[in-house]
Amino acid sequence: MEFILYLLLIAAFIFSIFTSINVKGTFRKYNKMPSSRGMSAADIARQILDSNGLYNVQVTRVSGELTDHYDPRTNTVALSAPVYDSVSVGAIGVAAHEVGHAIQYAENYTPIRIRMAILPVAQFGSSAWILFFILGIVFNMPILRGIGIGLFAAIVLFQLITLPVEFNASHRALATIKNQGILFGAEYTGAKKTLTAAAMTYVASLAVALLQLLRLIASSRRD
Repeated sequence: MEFILYLLLIAAFIFSIFTSINVKGTFRKYNKMPSSRGMSAADIARQILDSNGLYNVQVTRVSGELTDHYDPRTNTVALSAPVYDSVSVGAIGVAAHEVGHAIQYAENYTPIRIRMAILPVAQFGSSAWILFFILGIVFNMPILRGIGIGLFAAIVLFQLITLPVEFNASHRALATIKNQGILFGAEYTGAKKTLTAAAMTYVASLAVALLQLLRLIASSRRD
């Protein structure tokens, strides 16, 4: 059983690497395709926010590539340097996706509330689970290993809840792009492919984490 889990885990790692490379390649491809409207991703983000009555949400620039995110603490849609001023269909898709998260928070979207409730435990578990697990092995204390596995399970649960959050944000983005006539035809397709590639990175991360959890459980039962 463990051998099969190891093989599946290796396959999941390879898939994760592929999705990471693919999302960067897809974004770079469609970041070279300008939209016919000629509006920047930042302007599009502002337009969608205002059309949803979210005048208090700010749109700012952050450094890095694919570092785009929505920060509910500061009520800010942060767009990376390659996205903020770009008029490309890829950048517009990314910006619309992050605005989708802002709308989720404004609407008190249920998976967002669940994810926020799990977040503190997942954050603690991300740094502490391995400590408990190793101490459990060193001192032969199954309870400590159990705590470590439980904390890791919280991380997996957080990633599981993240999937509907991310897919819903992309769905909102694409629907808005179509309904407001922001992108057309091949432009819309390019934005969709960009967001789909990004979504697959979350699927890959969940697969790796889930298989790692199953491997930890199998290892603990064997000992």
